[in-house]
Amino acid sequence: MPKTPHLPLVPRWARIAAATAALTTVPSGLWRIAIAVGIPVGLAPSEYDTMGAPGWGSLCLIVLTVLAELLSYLTLGLVRPWGEVWPSWLPWPAGRPVPVRVAVGMAGFGALATNTYAVLAVGTWLSGARMDGPDWGNWLFQAAYAPLVLWGPLLTAVTVHYYRRRTGRLGLSGRAPAAAVRS
Repeated sequence: MPKTPHLPLVPRWARIAAATAALTTVPSGLWRIAIAVGIPVGLAPSEYDTMGAPGWGSLCLIVLTVLAELLSYLTLGLVRPWGEVWPSWLPWPAGRPVPVRVAVGMAGFGALATNTYAVLAVGTWLSGARMDGPDWGNWLFQAAYAPLVLWGPLLTAVTVHYYRRRTGRLGLSGRAPAAAVRS
């Protein structure tokens, strides 16, 4: 398997955080796809009726899953070359630098949204709210959605690092390390 090129000054923790953030959507996506294709996940029939699955609701579940996977995958752009220079397959901006404000603005909005979700999800779980169905179905639902709670904090950390790295503000003193200045 070919190795993905690493950007200079991207520490291992940032690469791991970005990869983990991209993977946080996989369990809930698998749970939604299971519902969409008719695999029982421990919900009462009323829950399936509310979601419209099987039926048009299945299409919505699949679209939501694909959208979540694509958005979480964008986190990798904060630690990969395609997050600094537009990829060659894009017709207009190909090869041009990605404006820091654009990347940080979009990632910051995503971090705000995913952190808001995390607070609401944890609050809902702690309040004892349940979906209709057996206990194992609720456990499966919570196990599938629990990793999403990490998406916001991981995206926030990687976004802050991306901003500091791209603007030269990596050191605690607010200045780029000497190695970054020389290169």
